[in-house]
Amino acid sequence: MNTALVVVDVQNDFCSGGPLAVPDAEGVVPVVNALMERFRHVILTQDWHPPGHVSFASSHSGRRVHARLPTPFGEQILWPDHCVADTTGAALHAGIRVPSAAAVLRKGVHHGADAYSAFFENDGLTPVGLDAMLRVRSVRAIVLAGLATDYCVLHTALDARRLGYEVTVIEAGCRGIDLDGSLAEARKRMALAGVQRDWPAEEDVARRLG
Repeated sequence: MNTALVVVDVQNDFCSGGPLAVPDAEGVVPVVNALMERFRHVILTQDWHPPGHVSFASSHSGRRVHARLPTPFGEQILWPDHCVADTTGAALHAGIRVPSAAAVLRKGVHHGADAYSAFFENDGLTPVGLDAMLRVRSVRAIVLAGLATDYCVLHTALDARRLGYEVTVIEAGCRGIDLDGSLAEARKRMALAGVQRDWPAEEDVARRLG
């Protein structure tokens, strides 16, 4: 089965010193680099928000970070300003060794809609582009690593399963925010959706790399 590695949002603003730093985010870098050496198909995603994005608490007068706001596409958690397009914070972590043939997919590019998933914006309908990128490569299984387990990795995994992809999440290559128990809830939701955790046995790797 043709398999792709999807590396989710390993960006400066989610790493140490960033406004939305995920605990121990840099710990994913060596794992991601090792994984990228083993895959023919590698796709890296980036949050790529315009200034004043709907997900920024600063865009909503009187609203604080982590407040929840109803929107036309569902409840929006408000975050610090992060991953603003064309800023250093939106760049991939400098330690990531991007393969020359890797593709990059940017999400959350529309002012009024967030996109945790690399498949759909948070309305669950508007395509972000990952499905098309995988289909043109005849990929039917994906391996996920990156940031954060309980948000963008989770929603990418769930949408992939909804579209019929086999999905494996490499826990050693992910880190979570764990806001109000969100990490445990994410793992439960992925398990119920049929997402595998961690890579299968070594002898199975070569067969599945495609």
